[in-house]
Amino acid sequence: MRVSVFGLGYVGCVSAACLAGMGHEVIGVDVNQVKVDLVNAGRAPVVEERIGELIADVVGKGTLRATADVREAIGNSEVSLICVGTPSEPNGSLCTTYLERVTEEIGTALAERGGRHTVVFRSTILPGTCLNLLVPILEKHAGAGVDVGVAVNPEFLREGTSVRDFFDPPKTVIGELDPASGDVVAALYEELPGEVFRVSVPTAEAIKYADNAFHGLKIGFANELGAVYRALGVDSHQVMDVFLADRKLNISPAYLRPGFAFGGSCLPKDLRSLVHAAQRADVSVPILSHVLPSNSDHLQRAVELVERTGKRRAGIFGLSFKPGTDDLRESPLVELAERLFGKGYDLKIYDANVSLSRLLGANREYIETRLPHLAQLLADSVEEVLDHAEVCLVGTRDPDVLAALPHGEGPVIVDLVRLPDAEMRRAEPGYVGLAW
Repeated sequence: MRVSVFGLGYVGCVSAACLAGMGHEVIGVDVNQVKVDLVNAGRAPVVEERIGELIADVVGKGTLRATADVREAIGNSEVSLICVGTPSEPNGSLCTTYLERVTEEIGTALAERGGRHTVVFRSTILPGTCLNLLVPILEKHAGAGVDVGVAVNPEFLREGTSVRDFFDPPKTVIGELDPASGDVVAALYEELPGEVFRVSVPTAEAIKYADNAFHGLKIGFANELGAVYRALGVDSHQVMDVFLADRKLNISPAYLRPGFAFGGSCLPKDLRSLVHAAQRADVSVPILSHVLPSNSDHLQRAVELVERTGKRRAGIFGLSFKPGTDDLRESPLVELAERLFGKGYDLKIYDANVSLSRLLGANREYIETRLPHLAQLLADSVEEVLDHAEVCLVGTRDPDVLAALPHGEGPVIVDLVRLPDAEMRRAEPGYVGLAW
């Protein structure tokens, strides 16, 4: 394919050289003439493993050249990859100045060229940037008669190993405005290994941020644990060797689906103990110390969703901290019921596994302390809650509850667990997902 790559920094330079190495005919574009001259001389404008030899090779073969002329690049390509920088503004917001400028220039060049052309945004951009900002700029400057495809194709390249990462990617993500645009991007990478995800444009934009936020979280988490364990006289690397060996719960998809707040007899207690130990050792752990406040804020989102309905009769399905048990200790659903009851809501609660007469020991003591009025709030059936409630909070996937939940008219459904038919319900009035 004939490809133009806009921006010859790390991402653009590596993308251009690697695509040329795969046999595509590539034109690199940059406003910096020094970068253009370096590439045309067969030299890399960035320092990176293998990039120098690769650029020398593909420039020598004639599959890569560079220019500062946008019109020349657009006139000699069928697909353009936009790899310009999106740095932070002083207030932390995303700077889109360079993206807007190059999009405008490409649109103007396309207006003169005509014919089908696919514009692929590879720069890191927040969800909504492409459709709400960049596509209107492109359409304005290209004009109504120009056939333009649009896609978002985030990169997953690590500086220092970016050439290796390009040829052996963890995944390929294509956010497509339409299938034809996605087909063009898929054809670019068809020789590469790994799974290909063709998704909506906003989803593709969001994925890169999910990745990088998690990477930063992992590093901070490991470093905070290391600092605490050093203060406690424990070898953190021995701890993490065992931690990383657990592929069932730790290094796995476990606990990584958005849902309701966590609770139970272990996680809250152990987090409090660890943070307290860090404080006693005078070790700052801002990530670990904010996990429980974050969890509380997530629970509060459910309360606010109920408040926004303006309704006063509420029902809750589920009460124990984990389905299939009657353990109410530090259950987020108990906390939710307590907050709503404290705000004067007329509550009915149904949990097939919870009977006040069967609660014993610490479990009974906990509920008598946190929600002493539970007996008058518990319902005997799903139907009793549905008959009572104007808004229902669903915190369980109990089959009896799922079968009885109405569609369309009926109480507002606040979904705390992502119901199996959530995708369909999202299109219905009266359905609200907690985090989806």
